[in-house]
Amino acid sequence: MTQPAFHRIDGTLYVEGVCANDLAAQFGTPLYVYSREALTAAWHAYADACAGRRASVHVAVKANSNLAVLNVFARLGAGFDIVSGGELARVLAAGGKAENVVFSGVGKTADDMRTALEAGVKCFNVESIPELDRLNAVAGALGKKAPVSLRVNPDVDPKTHPYISTGLKANKFGVAFDDARATYRTAAAMPHLEVVGIDCHIGSQITEIAPYLDAIDKLLELVDQIEADGVQIHHIDVGGGLGIRYDDETPPEIGAFVRTVLDRIEAHGAKTGRARDVFFEPGRSLVGNAGVLLTRVEFLKPGAEKNFAIVDAAMNDLARPAMYDAYHAIEPVAGRNVAAQTYDVVGPVCESGDWLGRARTLAIEPGDLLAIRSAGAYGFVMSSNYNTRPRAAEVLVDGTHVHVARARETVAQLLAGEQILPD
Repeated sequence: MTQPAFHRIDGTLYVEGVCANDLAAQFGTPLYVYSREALTAAWHAYADACAGRRASVHVAVKANSNLAVLNVFARLGAGFDIVSGGELARVLAAGGKAENVVFSGVGKTADDMRTALEAGVKCFNVESIPELDRLNAVAGALGKKAPVSLRVNPDVDPKTHPYISTGLKANKFGVAFDDARATYRTAAAMPHLEVVGIDCHIGSQITEIAPYLDAIDKLLELVDQIEADGVQIHHIDVGGGLGIRYDDETPPEIGAFVRTVLDRIEAHGAKTGRARDVFFEPGRSLVGNAGVLLTRVEFLKPGAEKNFAIVDAAMNDLARPAMYDAYHAIEPVAGRNVAAQTYDVVGPVCESGDWLGRARTLAIEPGDLLAIRSAGAYGFVMSSNYNTRPRAAEVLVDGTHVHVARARETVAQLLAGEQILPD
């Protein structure tokens, strides 16, 4: 059995064949580190389960949009799921093909639509009648027909954090289930649109298969009704959202999840005599556990009620704990022969919400290096320059080789686009 991409040798954390201490010494901290081996293994878990079946995988760019990371997937033959014109530019720069891109998102601009149509994307996932109207007009002005599917909101509870639940009636996403049939008729009547599929995405960090199957069953029932109206559905897009293990979660194994979903859809196709393509749009489950954030302990500060480990990473580097009350495992890169204590791991940003982990038992001293695990998804992509803090560097480890995927920002770069008032 091969060792995992993140492992320990003599008690010290390694990323593939490279010591994490050496990475921090060479590139500084905070530092995002990704493993090509882990990215590739997660991709194959999806792709192998899809092999020989009418299914394809489209990487959700919003989870991690680094060009090197996207290039790993492009080289493996991935499709991509985007939510902005900027993400389309990233996919193309990383070697992805526009014809394998699905354009999702609730607020596409006319410029976004125009750029995507000219590039020749595979499909637009549309979320409202006003969006249909805009896309029809933009496509007409270009003399094109836009391929569309409607994102349908099935009102299924994904049993996840409310901020990352997207398939309930109260969410801003998608066409209401009860309105979907009529909306498909409207879309089919527009001269510059071509209806090709149906889309559903119920949320993120979902750790059970049951909500997916509930949503798919509702979607398949709707497909029968839509096709009875004379509108053909060629593909079913089941979205992404499969969870990963941050702490003690037990999400389904990727291959088992994919096969279960495909079995349900194919059984319906066999019964109705109508086989369809299936799209998966994973993000977190591809990249989440393929990355860590390395950070250095600046101070250990005892307090009246709790102890604080003040590190050089902050909420601007990793927003998930402050935004979602999210848990990330935090561990010393190397062991210390000191007494363990309970700390809140916090950053230097001037906010009480600037924390990365609460009540963590750690045997550490100032200057020690910590690894914040499961940081490959929604880490760097959500980072900011709050407090005029340059964003972290990103590196991609490939065996014993290290590729600088993004150089560390400088304060000079942050100031370069600003101007003071004239005399």
